[in-house]
Amino acid sequence: MKVILREDVDRVGKRGDVVNVSDGFARNYLIPKKLAIPATPSNIKAFENEQKLLTMKAERAKRKAEKLANKIKNTSLTIEVKTGEEDKLFGAVSSVDILSALRKKGITEVEKGMIKLEEPIKSLGTHYVPIKLHPEVEVELKVEVKKK
Repeated sequence: MKVILREDVDRVGKRGDVVNVSDGFARNYLIPKKLAIPATPSNIKAFENEQKLLTMKAERAKRKAEKLANKIKNTSLTIEVKTGEEDKLFGAVSSVDILSALRKKGITEVEKGMIKLEEPIKSLGTHYVPIKLHPEVEVELKVEVKKK
């Protein structure tokens, strides 16, 4: 039986492939789990239209992320923290602190999971923090840590 895969299936094929599988595998596993649909001419046409829509949505999301990346690239944050002797920080600057500073600057589209801070910032000075806005769009944010 010929089916169109709606998801990647191990040892069968990738999303969008038209593959020939046994009737039982298709009827008992792939189709009930919505991993595939029968490869009729109308289903092939409908699937191609769905793929075009998904591609257009992905392109739109990428353009939106690139626009936001330009906005972030032209932004620099200054975070003031309490320090002790020899300019040692009390605590550290985390991704939550960076996120709240971004929100104060009016950049609300960034979420906590997008900020790729390997470990909290524990020193004064200028730091560059990577922010992954889209699987293909990543930007570095300039964060300056100063003492109060």
